[in-house]
Amino acid sequence: MWTDNSVLYQIYTLGAFGCPFENDNVLEHRFKDIDLWINQLKDLNIDAVLFNPIFQSHSHGYDTIDYYTIDNRLGDNKDFKYVSSLLHKNGIRIILDAVFNHVGRGFFAFEDVLKNRENSHYKDWFYINFYGNSAYDDHLSYQDWEGNQNLVKLNLENPEVVEYIMNVVQFWKDEFEIDGLRLDVAYCLDQNFLKTLHSRHHDLFLMGETLHGDYNMWVNDQMLDSCTNYECYKGLYSSLNSYNLFEIMHSLHRQFGKDNWCLYRGKHLVCFVDNHDVPRIATQLQNENHLPLIYGLLMTMPGIPCIYYGSEWGIKGQKNWNDTELRPHITHFENNELTKRIKRLIEIKHEHSALHTANFEQIVLNNTYCIFKRNSEEETLYIAINISNEPVAFNLDLNGEYVDLIDENRLSIDHVLEMPAYSLMILKAI
Repeated sequence: MWTDNSVLYQIYTLGAFGCPFENDNVLEHRFKDIDLWINQLKDLNIDAVLFNPIFQSHSHGYDTIDYYTIDNRLGDNKDFKYVSSLLHKNGIRIILDAVFNHVGRGFFAFEDVLKNRENSHYKDWFYINFYGNSAYDDHLSYQDWEGNQNLVKLNLENPEVVEYIMNVVQFWKDEFEIDGLRLDVAYCLDQNFLKTLHSRHHDLFLMGETLHGDYNMWVNDQMLDSCTNYECYKGLYSSLNSYNLFEIMHSLHRQFGKDNWCLYRGKHLVCFVDNHDVPRIATQLQNENHLPLIYGLLMTMPGIPCIYYGSEWGIKGQKNWNDTELRPHITHFENNELTKRIKRLIEIKHEHSALHTANFEQIVLNNTYCIFKRNSEEETLYIAINISNEPVAFNLDLNGEYVDLIDENRLSIDHVLEMPAYSLMILKAI
């Protein structure tokens, strides 16, 4: 699939374009600010942008009111057609955040239920108890998402609801020529619904938000193409903070190793070091010298790397009650040494077929240094990392002339590799 050698760029749109947190119902054409972003995306050589929710909602975007209308805080449908055209013209694909588990209370079908109760045609679109009550004193209760009564759970076992959503997706494809969907809280979605989505819209890249459990439940030939790799997200920052590379190497082998029992061999999961729901990686890491190293691991581990907007130059941000500190308004872009390093890593990701596969082999492992292998039919790469503040030299079964692809320095290796403090190398035999 086109994503196998791609790098994604995630934009939490309502935050990045400076929208008010609560919808003020004022039409503002903020989406046209995409002109400010295009050079940054092209300079990094991004393959696809993942836009977090862009459809009409009450507040944060995950409480959808209208699936057919762009949120008025961002603009209108014509504005997003311009966005879509501009990105596609520059070779950048589009993935939209698809929130199908729940809707906002202002969604037309739920409003009809509140008005007409048992007589509503849409009463079976949701899980309604007409003998209960809600925090809104509706004189009825309903299933929501994780106790948030502003998020009303849809009944995805109802064929009418499923058909409605399939038509919504077709609308996005026809109107905006989207290339993929991120399925919000995919771990909550009915699996028959996912199968229908796959069968009707298999031309789209379908990725799901998953946290724990066996990702094979959702990523398979009948459902999704990929999902978020939260296991390795935790392993990446935790291994660096605790100076214990055994954690991330264990996860990578468990997921992608050569043994038959390894879980996700051949699958391309979406990997990341931060996103709109977790602390910025520049805040999460305890040692700033590890920042370029974690991106080195992100770009060389199996998977589809995704960069969260602004983190390419080291924006900081901690979770707060409504996550606005993780989702800031961006008015200008910075390019520093971290940005340059990420840009070079993306170039290597694109150019080397060994990084387009989903295989992994651990070669040397210590608490603070390790080396692993990635290979394809055309080439073999060795990725070595030293996360300590001291240089290291360690034995390994390599002998000959190699080039470090990051800076194109040549090395003669005679069964010993010497690495400076806080360094990462991507080695290829000459």
